Amino acid sequence: MMKSRVLIAAFAASLIFSANVSAGKPVGITKDVMEVAVQHDGKTVKITRNQDNKNTVNPSFAKTSRPCPPFCIQPAVLAPGVETIAENEMIDYISKMSGGDDSILVVDSRTPDWVKKGTIPGAINLPWTKLNPAKGADPVSILEIMEENFGVTESEGLLNFSKAKTLVLFCNGMWCGQSPNNIKNLLKFGYPAHKIKWYRGGMQDWEILGLSTVPGK
Repeated sequence: MMKSRVLIAAFAASLIFSANVSAGKPVGITKDVMEVAVQHDGKTVKITRNQDNKNTVNPSFAKTSRPCPPFCIQPAVLAPGVETIAENEMIDYISKMSGGDDSILVVDSRTPDWVKKGTIPGAINLPWTKLNPAKGADPVSILEIMEENFGVTESEGLLNFSKAKTLVLFCNGMWCGQSPNNIKNLLKFGYPAHKIKWYRGGMQDWEILGLSTVPGK
């Protein structure tokens, strides 16, 4: 009887050990933060990292040798006054925006085909073509976007950026030119550089770190 109890206990212990090995060690965002609740399309979404220690990167971001041009490596500093940020800063901006700070707007600059594969929670989609005159965007439509989405006002042909939002832009990563394109065109229209933040790592780094995504529209 005693022997069978010992065997049962040993078997139970082995199951617990196996479960712990399978689950792996916790994967936090930082050592003190496991998850962050944010708003996306009016719903609460939790930003976490994938908890499977054996998880590998999304195949959409596994390529190492996309042709350059156009997929060339972007510089660390895109333009004077435009701050380059990383994941923790991006999450902080999303958290502030979700908490009611309407002076911030997170912008996914990619084309809809990429956005449908998944985007960062809290982001709106503004494809880079919508701000690019070379792609058919006219000054009137660009002004409408800035007024309706970015908080820019216009009077007698003059743009007022005093209440313009802080824009946090990203695209597919350090090899992607879509958010740089949006940023450069905004600067040409006079958007203040200090109100533009650039998440250079974009979806490439976001996916590599196993951070949560949501389906894009």
